[in-house]
Amino acid sequence: MSQPASKSKSLVKAIIEKSSLKQEVYIKTLDVFNTFKHESETFVKSNAADFKKAPFPLLFEYSDRSKFEFQLKFGSDVLIFFMHSNVFEIPRDHLMMKSSYIREDKSRSYCGIIHIFNFLADSFRYNRTNDLGYCIGRIFVNRENHYFTEGKREIGLLYNNFPGSNLDRKAIQTILQSSILYTLNFDLLTPPYDNIKEVTVAEMQTTLDSMLIRTGKRLGYRFQADLE
Repeated sequence: MSQPASKSKSLVKAIIEKSSLKQEVYIKTLDVFNTFKHESETFVKSNAADFKKAPFPLLFEYSDRSKFEFQLKFGSDVLIFFMHSNVFEIPRDHLMMKSSYIREDKSRSYCGIIHIFNFLADSFRYNRTNDLGYCIGRIFVNRENHYFTEGKREIGLLYNNFPGSNLDRKAIQTILQSSILYTLNFDLLTPPYDNIKEVTVAEMQTTLDSMLIRTGKRLGYRFQADLE
C-alpha cells in the first residue's frame, strides 16, 4: 500500500474511532438526563400532597421543556437542568486528569455535561429579561457512566470520586435533593446601594417587570466557589 493510501486509511480509522467515542458518550449522557427527568417528575408527584397542605399556596412543578432541558419550580425559585448536545474532553490541567483511571484509558476523559442553573421564579413570571441566573453545578458523565460534579457546596464537594462513582438512580436522586437544598439556602441578598442609586427617566417610566434594574441572588457580590 502506498504512503498516501496508508495515511488515508489511518485518518479514516481515527475519524471513526473518535466519532464513535463521542456518540457513545452522548447516548450515555442523554440516557442519564432522561433519568434525571423521570426522577424529578416522580419527586414532584410524590410530594404534591404535602405542598397542598402548606399554610400558603406553594408552587412545586416539573416541566419538560425540550430534549435537552427541564425545569423544577418550587417556592420563589426555578432550577433549570440543561444538557449540552456536545461532548467535551476534561482539560489537561484538571485534577481528574491525574487519576490512574484516566491515565489507563484516555477515552474516559471525554464527557457529556449537564448544567444546573438557578433563577428567580419572578424573573420568568414578570419577564424580567435582565435578571441573572447562576450555574450552581454541572455534572460530567463519561461512556462508562462514571461521573463527577463541579459546583456549589453540597453539589460540588460530595461527588468527586470519578473512578468509583456510577451515576445510577440513587446518585441522581441525591444530586436532585442536594440541588434543591442548596437553592433553598441560597437566599436573595439586598444589592449594594451603589448598584441602584441611579435610574434613568426611561427606566422609571417603564413598567417594573421590564425595567433594566437587574435582580439576582448575588448581584453586586462575587459568586465564587463555596469552600466552607
